[in-house]
Amino acid sequence: MLSLKYCSNEAEAEDNLHNAFIEIFTHIDKFGNKGSFEGWMKRIVINKAISSYRKNYQLIPIKEDYPQDTTVSDDEMNIPADAILQLIQELPNQYRLVFCLYELDDYSHKEIADMLSISESTSKSNLHRAKQILKEKITKNHSYPNYTQQYGKQ
Repeated sequence: MLSLKYCSNEAEAEDNLHNAFIEIFTHIDKFGNKGSFEGWMKRIVINKAISSYRKNYQLIPIKEDYPQDTTVSDDEMNIPADAILQLIQELPNQYRLVFCLYELDDYSHKEIADMLSISESTSKSNLHRAKQILKEKITKNHSYPNYTQQYGKQ
């Protein structure tokens, strides 16, 4: 699931996870029992996903004005987790990375900026834009037909 939320599809997630496990097994002697083993592996999976994007896509700094947060109503929260994951996977790459790092894995904007070589304000802007896109897609049920077909929303 961790790899899947950082990738746009299952095949990409499998490749990322495969590369992460190779890294984990190759460098298991570097773990050193500092912190949790699960946390160490999680960090490798996330770093592999970011490295993959750096190789295959250009991370473009986007500077926008943004409000502090995007709110979501209770009605919009009645969506199954797999439908939300599908919507997250549809986000543009940089928005998906920032959204997952900040909202799902609790990284700060400073940490995200360092990881992605962007400014903190770009991280905040990308997060806000990701939330806007997700809210628009949630509001327009027809924009994700698998959800409509599978869960009967109109």
